[in-house]
Amino acid sequence: QVQLVESGGGLVQAGGSLRLSCAASGHTFNTYAVGWFRQAPGKEREFVAAISWSGGSSYYADSVKGRFTISRANAKNTVYLQMNSLKAEDTAVYYCAATTQRDWENDYDYWGQGTQVTVSS
Repeated sequence: QVQLVESGGGLVQAGGSLRLSCAASGHTFNTYAVGWFRQAPGKEREFVAAISWSGGSSYYADSVKGRFTISRANAKNTVYLQMNSLKAEDTAVYYCAATTQRDWENDYDYWGQGTQVTVSS
């Protein structure tokens, strides 16, 4: 079992930055790939980024590539999402999720409760 708790959301102006954290419990966390997803009001949840269990591989949605960076610190059981050059369209609830599967865009075993990110234009 893995429990995930997101933090770091908030209100920021367009062009600003935020860093989200995903803290995990469970001694096997470093065997899971971790992804970030987001869901805006009235829209479906969408994939944002994912990182392998070792941190050696990462993958991004085209909409955030070059602006967002995913990283992890397994010693701290934490995964981060650094978000720069934020746009109003990045406003959403952001979720982290953990998986042992290979389909990083769709197939996850555990989910956090989400953290709100609001970007004012």
